[in-house]
Amino acid sequence: MPPVPEVMHRTLFRALSLLPPQAQGMVLGRFFDWRHRVPDPWKLSTDTYERQKYEATLKHVPRRPYRRIIEVGCSEGAFTRGLADAYPEAEIVGVDVSARALARARRRVPDTGRVRFVQADILTHVPEQRFDLVFCSETLYYLGRHERLRLASARLGRLLVPGDGVLVAVHPWPEAGRLHRYLDADAALSRLAEEVYLAPPRPYAVTIYTTRAGPPPA
Repeated sequence: MPPVPEVMHRTLFRALSLLPPQAQGMVLGRFFDWRHRVPDPWKLSTDTYERQKYEATLKHVPRRPYRRIIEVGCSEGAFTRGLADAYPEAEIVGVDVSARALARARRRVPDTGRVRFVQADILTHVPEQRFDLVFCSETLYYLGRHERLRLASARLGRLLVPGDGVLVAVHPWPEAGRLHRYLDADAALSRLAEEVYLAPPRPYAVTIYTTRAGPPPA
């Protein structure tokens, strides 16, 4: 059984998903601005567990050239900086609902012609372009109920170029089994692989998807 604080945490975000998507996004933005009242509230840039998770995530990305990469839920840019180093030829976009987190991300990885940050909510954001590689880590459980998870899965699929785009989803295990089922059910996506890491303190799964061939979804 998950710890009581985590159950209460998930219950709160399921309740928020009763709001219309735009209102839910506004509340999440305010919540994450509050969480970022102190720098790096989850120690994403300093914790050994997080660094090892970043390394494991990158290890599972299919080896191929990527021209455009987006990180959904980039927070203060700790992983975005790793992406910029790992893919020096790619255009990289970090997206988050928190203006405060993005201000720190821009200090960590200054906006350039190659790397930039956008304040947006995955539930309502309409991208200007599609991407070869999409990362979504520790994000989906904030979106709540079934309808919102289906919507988020569809939005993630729409971020990808059709035919050979790659989506990397990383979430706690075994909760990832429930969250990633919505990605499995999306007609635009096909699962390539999954690796579960059971080492403490917090098991997680790295799941890889690719887009199916054919026209982009409407």
